[in-house]
Amino acid sequence: MMMKTFVEKRKDVTSKELLDINAFCQLMPGATSTQTLTLIGYKRGGIPLAILTLLIWMFPAIIIMSGLSFIVHQTSSNGLPIFRFIQPMALGFLAFASFKTLKLIKQPSSRIILFLSAVATYVFFKTPWIFPIILIVGGTAGVFFNEKNEEPVKWKERPIKWFPILLFSFFFISAAFVSETARKNDWTYRAPFNLFENMYRFGSFVFGGADVLIPVMYEQYVVRPETERIKSNNQNVIKINREDFLTGAGMVRAIPGPAFSISSYIGGMSLQNKGWSWQLAGCLIASVGIFLPSFLLCIFFYPMWENLHRFKAMERMMHGINAAVVGIMFASIVYLINDTVVPELEQPLYDIVLFFAVIASTFVSLTFTKIQAPYVAIACLLLGWLVG
Repeated sequence: MMMKTFVEKRKDVTSKELLDINAFCQLMPGATSTQTLTLIGYKRGGIPLAILTLLIWMFPAIIIMSGLSFIVHQTSSNGLPIFRFIQPMALGFLAFASFKTLKLIKQPSSRIILFLSAVATYVFFKTPWIFPIILIVGGTAGVFFNEKNEEPVKWKERPIKWFPILLFSFFFISAAFVSETARKNDWTYRAPFNLFENMYRFGSFVFGGADVLIPVMYEQYVVRPETERIKSNNQNVIKINREDFLTGAGMVRAIPGPAFSISSYIGGMSLQNKGWSWQLAGCLIASVGIFLPSFLLCIFFYPMWENLHRFKAMERMMHGINAAVVGIMFASIVYLINDTVVPELEQPLYDIVLFFAVIASTFVSLTFTKIQAPYVAIACLLLGWLVG
């Protein structure tokens, strides 16, 4: 769609420029599609047009997912079954994403990185910093062990502007300091500060798009609050019900716009007990927190992109990072299925069969047919309404 619109029709960028932007965005944390569109605006009109492009792109999805946080809260309270099969559908989506990206890992060394990353992720899933550590180690291993690319690398010198990275650093340090202060002093309204810090950190470190972001959020808001250490030392931590989380993870696939808009849903759900005004504020805080860091990083690093082309090690590092990302995805889908399916085993056999059938049907539909994701989500909603 971008090629047809911005290259062939509008001629905002050339096909070579678009592919180069996309390659750059693959190296950056955050939502690749969002960053690609933002940088097209940046190339055409500088920072003002980049900001406007970002807002237009994310605004519809944020509204929809924010509204969903209110709807899910109400339907859960009233016992409506419409979202019954969205949870297994979300697992089917994650399985599809893992399978699809596996074929991109071709080098033997990258496959070893993938395997080791998957094992480490599964074993240390409850450790919050395991994801950035794996990406760093995977990228470093890629530099030393991946095959060299002997193709000539084009390079063009570009000036560097430091304001975006300074602003990024200011928000990163300030958010961490205020959030930790709020936690230690147990502020009455600590949740918004903790929420912003969480989202800003995710936006700063999550590589691989929403397929990696969703497992990271699941660990933060569903798994971590149930650990004994958190229960005893940090009882006011933000916590989201597993079923509600997976409902949002499934629904975000059915709407237009960036899948990172799940942050709006998570933000609303995390503050829903404080009233509708706080819930709305949570949607806004989470949205700003998740999209702001990647925007600042892209604006800073993009002028350096062609400068870095001269270093062949960068491409090998990218292969290592991609392999680590796929390893994280595979480990996450195994962990999520285990954490989701085991409770379902206590249900009647009919419900268990339906649960697994939805997972399998979603995976098969996305993998072997041309059925688009929104139609799969609509089908699961209708199935929940009919069966319920």
